[in-house]
Amino acid sequence: MSKQRFVAAGIAAVALAGLSGTAFALQGQGQGQESGGERGRGAERPAAALTATAPERPAGAEPAGARASTAVRVVRPYEPVEIGRGALLGLLPEGRQNYVVAWGGPEDFRASVEAAKGMVGDDIRPNTVSGGYSSSDGEVLFTGAFRTDVVPGRITVRTADGTFDAQMVRLPGNPGWGVYHLDAGRTDALSSDVVVTAYTPGGDVIDTLTMTSPRTP
Repeated sequence: MSKQRFVAAGIAAVALAGLSGTAFALQGQGQGQESGGERGRGAERPAAALTATAPERPAGAEPAGARASTAVRVVRPYEPVEIGRGALLGLLPEGRQNYVVAWGGPEDFRASVEAAKGMVGDDIRPNTVSGGYSSSDGEVLFTGAFRTDVVPGRITVRTADGTFDAQMVRLPGNPGWGVYHLDAGRTDALSSDVVVTAYTPGGDVIDTLTMTSPRTP
């Protein structure tokens, strides 16, 4: 399995204890920014692989304003949240936009949380998103943080397969940040650039992050 995290360049990423793989740096800097990084493999996907995750749109289609707001789930600090591909997500009150993604079950999750308590976290700029993914045999899971003045109405992930609504979680109160995740299933999503866009509840764009495909010449 290949696992990647992308955060602000020059700022320490949260530790993913017990995991193999490499951490990279990438965050949004306004609409249309492109950044590179190592990516995992893609593969053919069944046509309905993403149906349970989000409604599919034609490739390259943009969402129409606040057409469909996605509720943000409030979770307790350190609570394990199942996000697909066998991964567990946890948000930490320590640090800045500090979260872990663990693939080794509850024991690995607890170890990852303990290791991350001493880390800075993503520490991204205001009104931006970070992004990354994990992949195994063509199955892809996208994750990233958002730091915004208002809780996003929705966050979308546009891949070669179409544009999909990610799910979002945040801590109680008004932390000013949270994490989005999208289980893309078996897909060729990494065959082209991946675009993450955060929207206000009214449909205005907060930030757009472009993750450049590893297959771009």
